[in-house]
Order: sequence, then structure tokens, then C-alpha cells
Amino acid sequence: MPRPDRLFRLLQALRQLPAPVTAARLAEETGVSVRSIYRDIDSLRAAGAEIGGERGFGYCLVEDGTLPPQMFSRIEIEALVLGMAEVRQSGDPALAQAAASVLAKVAATLPQARQQQVVHAVSQVYRPETRYPDMPCLPAIREACWREEALVIAYRDKDDRPSQRTIWPLAVVYLEQKLMVLAWCCLRADFRMFRPDRIASTSPEGSSFRPQRVGLLRRYIASMSAA
Repeated sequence: MPRPDRLFRLLQALRQLPAPVTAARLAEETGVSVRSIYRDIDSLRAAGAEIGGERGFGYCLVEDGTLPPQMFSRIEIEALVLGMAEVRQSGDPALAQAAASVLAKVAATLPQARQQQVVHAVSQVYRPETRYPDMPCLPAIREACWREEALVIAYRDKDDRPSQRTIWPLAVVYLEQKLMVLAWCCLRADFRMFRPDRIASTSPEGSSFRPQRVGLLRRYIASMSAA
């Protein structure tokens, strides 16, 4: 692993894990040796990160020099914590992990009193059941949305009839009880909503729909407004 990537992962671990974090726990989290952790801690300190603690006791990130200071009101902190908790509860595993990472990064830039408000926020989300099942195809769909690239999907409709479609994925839409992919279906030459849990496989088609994406989204929004 390149050294900058290793140092970034170490910072992320210090942001997210309960302090103080032992070198052994940091080594387990980042996939390096304990000796490497000691060297990397020294490197981060030399670069300006204020890391408290010592060998044999554990470490904590006192002040994160890699991020600018942030200031939020108490209600803004509640909104942030609630929003990230909702994503952790409702998102797929990758999105849930990203939400935890975002909250940890923001908390690391706050003064200590505000950090305590993040930890002890009164706004919470609890769902006894997972709202959306894990869907293996979702990372590929999200990547295709970001890259604005066409996908070939193997799909089964509500009657379990199989088909192969080439789609231009425009957005991942989180509804109350189900997840949908808004796309332009090249087979039907129209907008379609596809359920990711019915997508058996995906593969890149090899072409980009970047010039059309904004126009298609405007058309879809206009059609929804007129309905």
C-alpha cells in the first residue's frame, strides 16, 4: 500500500475508533505491523496532527490538522447526527460505512465541547428491521451513475420474466420501503424504474451518456411535475 494511503487510513482509524486506541488495534484496522504504526504516528505528528498518547497506553486524535476547523450550532449538530444515522440504518453497507466516516471526519474538526454534543446527541434513529436488503449489484450501479456510463443488466420483471437491457443509470432513488434505479432504458427508449434486487448481473456496455444526462434528468423532472 502506498505510504500516503496508509497514513490516511491511520488517520481515519484514529477518527473513528474509541480513544485511546492501542497500536495493536490500529495495526489490525489498517492492515500493517505494530512497528509501522509507531513510525506512522511519528510521521503524522511531524506533519502537524496533534496525537495524544504513547506506546503501551494508546493514542487519540487531539486535533486533526488535515481538516479545517468547523463550527456548528447545537441544532445543526443534531441534524447532522440524525441524517448520518438515517443513512447508516437505511443505506447499503458501503453507504452506511461512508456515513460513519463522514460523521467521524466532521467530529474530528470540532472543538471538544461540540464533539461531546455529537456523542450525546438526543436525535436518534432506530429501525428494528433493515429497510433495504443488501444488493450486490448496487456498487456497480452507483459507479456507473458517477461515471455516466451505460450498463448491460440481466433483469427479471415483477412476473419473473428475464430480459437483458442496456440502461443509462441516472440516479439511485430511496423510497419508503424499496430502492429503485432511475434509468433511461435503451430497449424501450424511455425512462424506467428498475429494482436493484431484481438485477441478476451488470456489465459495462462501454459507452458514455454524459452529454445526455442533464437533459434527461430535466425531462424526467418536468414529466413528474406535469403528471
